[in-house]
Amino acid sequence: MPVTSPAYQLSDSQWEWLQHLLPQNGPRGGQWKDHRLRIDGILWVLSDGGRWRNLPERFGSWQSVYDRFRRWTRKGVWDRILRHLQARKMADDQIDWSLFCIDGTVVRAHQAAAGASTKKARPASRRTTPAGAARAASARS
Repeated sequence: MPVTSPAYQLSDSQWEWLQHLLPQNGPRGGQWKDHRLRIDGILWVLSDGGRWRNLPERFGSWQSVYDRFRRWTRKGVWDRILRHLQARKMADDQIDWSLFCIDGTVVRAHQAAAGASTKKARPASRRTTPAGAARAASARS
């Protein structure tokens, strides 16, 4: 039996629900190209492990897809989509909150959090501080 990988593309019903949450083109300036195609490209990259340069050309240039992803991340578009999806699923009682957890393999902690000693700041040399430089100059004369 051949194994086929998922398409990682939005269905028509998913797109209908999602499109009103996305930024619209304004009257002036650069205009957005097809949001659906870019989102499909983002889904493909995320399924591929985040390797943007491996994005197939059918989704557009990897740089434009990445730029859209970053811009929407900074503007909170993905957070807004998540909140709306959670609210919709909560209203239908389709979320089991006891199943949510944080995967600790991707949570970064500072090395000192694991008990490593912290680096101590080296004291400044007397000659590099203004008062130390003045004392050194007066001692030489």
